[in-house]
Amino acid sequence: MIRTLRYFMLLVLFCFTAETALAQVQNYRDLHKVKRKETIFGIARENGLTVQELIDANPEMNTPGYELKKGDYIKIPFPSDVPKTTPPSSTQEISMPTKPQVVETDMRQREIRVGIMLPLHNINGDGKRMVEYYRGILMACDSLRANGISTDVRAWNVAEDTDINEILQDPHAADRDLIIGPLYTKQVKALGDFARERNIRVLIPFSINSQEVFTNAMLFQVYQNGNLLNDSYASLYYDRYKNYHTVIIDCNDSTSTKGGFTSTLRRKLEMEGKKYSITNLRSSEGMFQKSFSATEPNVVVLNTGRSQELNIAFAKINGMVMTRPQIQVAVFGYPEWLMYTSRHLDNFYKYDVCIPSTYYMNPVSSNTARFKQKYRWNFHQEMQNYHQRFAVTGFDHAYFFIKGLHMYGKSFTGASGMVGYTPYQTPLHFERLSGGGLQNRARLFVHYTKDQRIETINF
Repeated sequence: MIRTLRYFMLLVLFCFTAETALAQVQNYRDLHKVKRKETIFGIARENGLTVQELIDANPEMNTPGYELKKGDYIKIPFPSDVPKTTPPSSTQEISMPTKPQVVETDMRQREIRVGIMLPLHNINGDGKRMVEYYRGILMACDSLRANGISTDVRAWNVAEDTDINEILQDPHAADRDLIIGPLYTKQVKALGDFARERNIRVLIPFSINSQEVFTNAMLFQVYQNGNLLNDSYASLYYDRYKNYHTVIIDCNDSTSTKGGFTSTLRRKLEMEGKKYSITNLRSSEGMFQKSFSATEPNVVVLNTGRSQELNIAFAKINGMVMTRPQIQVAVFGYPEWLMYTSRHLDNFYKYDVCIPSTYYMNPVSSNTARFKQKYRWNFHQEMQNYHQRFAVTGFDHAYFFIKGLHMYGKSFTGASGMVGYTPYQTPLHFERLSGGGLQNRARLFVHYTKDQRIETINF
């Protein structure tokens, strides 16, 4: 039986168990009249059902915007483990359920079995972000189902203080084709060892500091640490701006983490024999202008990602080009600037701003509007306002991997072009590390063009 997890699984996140979609039954045990403040989860629990069993018996619950209303009647099916025609006799011998066995069938010919091992709770920011990420996974599963790809999804709440070894004792953990998680680096080794022994692929969606990816072929790591990103962005910067004069602006931000990039960039420019200037936000107008070339186009790089310093930098640049319009200026930014688009869009266009990132979703595109609408329909709230939308990230990750496993089975590596999926936000393009797992090498520049377009340049 092909079992598919649908969106309303989110209603049982906080019971810390995993539910699997079951087939709809036709014999109903009872009709229940909905009382005030009752929930789907509560009704299912009171009747010994899973939420999905209740939804399968009442398909209207899958209608976008559905809400329980006082006075409605809903069908109460028999639990899936109880015969639908003859109730169990008190004299029947009750056999204990056996542990599920791992069936080595070709995953391309069946549902893809997915395990989610993330902090799925409402206690802190980590949990709230990962709940949203998980919702994106569920949305991807539903979209895949519409395209004939079925999934069997189980979720475990793996908080920061959880002993993941206890989670891995659940027999269902061993029969997964793909496990998404964990969030915390300290849990990666145990999960990685478990997956290697059982030939399970592990997608590490956010953790970047574990060294296991260098030795464990089962691991797919989406994000890289800052040093690797800085090296990559500095090389891409040089390729794009080799004919520009670089102006690095010290913004006097003692909290900044961008010194690693500007230091890497300076080394790259020096290695290539390219001169650059360094100035300061507090410099006089005259000294500030002297840092810019009048004969070459200039590209500005700040050593902070904060909004307040960006405001001052744009003000100084605007003042300079008003008095010296012959000076050509472009600006190279940081991923945080994606949050500032609404405030600085005119300057972004004016100065041909490029922002390096590993993700981007155009806030004004029709695709973005449709995704937000579907999210509201299914979860009755807006996504959290981060520059990386976690539900969209979850959708992209799940869609890419599940479709890839459906197409290629165990030979799927996530290499460029294998899946042919156009992401909403997060491009994926994995490369094998020598003797180890795979890392995502997708990079992009978000380019605000002078003719007022936003384009993404993928690498």
